[in-house]
Amino acid sequence: MHAENVVDCHVLVIGSGGAGVRAAIEAAGHGDTVLVTKTIAGKGGCTTMAEGGYNAVLKKEDSCEIHYEDTLKGGAFLNDPDLVKILVQESPLRMADLIRWGAVFDFTDKDEIAQRPFGGQRFPRTCYAGDRTGHEMMMTLMEQLDASDVTKLQEVTVIDLLKDGDRVTGAIALDENGSIVVITADSTILATGGGSRVYDVSTNSSSGTGDGFAMGYRAGAELVDMEMVQFHPTGAVYPYDARGRLITEAVRGEGGLLKNRLGERFMKKYDPDRMELSTRDVVARAIATEIAAGRGTPRGGVYLDVTHLSREQIESRLPVMLEQFLKYGVDIRTEPMEVAPTAHHIMGGLKITPECKTTLPGLFACGESAGGVQGANRLGGNALADTQVFGKRAGEFAARAEKRVKKIDPAQITRQEERLDRFLAGTENPAVVRTELQQAMWKGAGISRDEAGLKNALAVTSRLMQASLKAASTKNLADCCIVENMCLTASLICRSALIRPESRGAHMRIDIAQEWDAAHSPYGHTFIAKNREGIEKRKVAA
Repeated sequence: MHAENVVDCHVLVIGSGGAGVRAAIEAAGHGDTVLVTKTIAGKGGCTTMAEGGYNAVLKKEDSCEIHYEDTLKGGAFLNDPDLVKILVQESPLRMADLIRWGAVFDFTDKDEIAQRPFGGQRFPRTCYAGDRTGHEMMMTLMEQLDASDVTKLQEVTVIDLLKDGDRVTGAIALDENGSIVVITADSTILATGGGSRVYDVSTNSSSGTGDGFAMGYRAGAELVDMEMVQFHPTGAVYPYDARGRLITEAVRGEGGLLKNRLGERFMKKYDPDRMELSTRDVVARAIATEIAAGRGTPRGGVYLDVTHLSREQIESRLPVMLEQFLKYGVDIRTEPMEVAPTAHHIMGGLKITPECKTTLPGLFACGESAGGVQGANRLGGNALADTQVFGKRAGEFAARAEKRVKKIDPAQITRQEERLDRFLAGTENPAVVRTELQQAMWKGAGISRDEAGLKNALAVTSRLMQASLKAASTKNLADCCIVENMCLTASLICRSALIRPESRGAHMRIDIAQEWDAAHSPYGHTFIAKNREGIEKRKVAA
């Protein structure tokens, strides 16, 4: 194989969700910008699937300081405080951008943006467009992107980063036919989203395969807190092929009640003050506990009930949920939904500065690809805000890089050609490898963890990383690269989980007795890179 196409640009953005598109829009005014996506821009990724809302301080009685405190507490004090300050201070500004660009959010009778309550927050600060908030955002962002000079490379899968010494200088990709495309850039932004598709039950789109984590790691970048995987409390239980599909937190924000099969509103046992609007880690564990104790539904979930709400409220505030369940033969206006936890969001990721710089020169990261913003547990509504705040920042600071003469080391291309040739000569079906990986991760690195389970999951991921993946044709080469990324991302999660000797946020070690709370933990971030891994130790005041 030979590189048939070489594209040069000032800023390369990898990924076309909310963060990637926002980064590209920002970078476009400063030089040639290329956005590359393995899907269709604006159609793949998780932003367009996000239903609940976007957190921003807009009311006088609320404040950025309170949003900051809620985010730190919700994140079990593992968040990077500087990143959280930026998030809460700039999210109202980025919301103003969306409104100015034509986004249609719900408004109150007083002509103010409507805000609903979400878990772990002291004020209703979650802005929404019914229960299709992410879709409305992406429609608006794509109009801005289409009006810009950004070059879009769609259905082109980035398989690795290019480097000149330590500096990242672009990426190597495959087009839809399996031909190599080389993209050189002064700055490269990873906005590839999350990776919870490494689990058997996940809310993520098929593109949530951890590509950015894996490519960043292989290039030598440092990642933080990869053990922190959020399991959304409420995913669909049935039908089988819809398992894990997101049942938005907006259902509980509008007054939905969680009940076990005995009809008990069980959250009063786990968080009597916040009940259904406790943080996601608490609610997910409560649901898992009820199911494990035999108080779940026959299908292995719990009930989420909105039948006490008016038909008008359900139809106007939760139209997507109503339509989705009607397809399943359930009318949520008259009968409860069945839900169970599902892998949803990775709080960890590439370590970044407030300028979205990673530990490698020339490489930036934003959105779910980056770690440190959400800590050990993300508050609902903070992810959409994160995409806009740090997407804008990544595009801005990446575009400030000086223009360089890029050198392409032919050896890097040769290594990728050899990798692809191995896939064409491989023997193992990547779909079978993927399924074994997902089941092992769900069993060993799920909501409740212990050393034995994590080591077993890590052993499976390590073995599968050595699998001889087979591409049926050149058009299937990208699938093999993606499965390799999934195996590597899964191993990073397991390795990081074994490093953290405590329960914290989304990471619950059932085999470790704990005598401290998160605010006074002696541990900081886990860190993992090709040349080092461990956990930060810090002094704790008595």
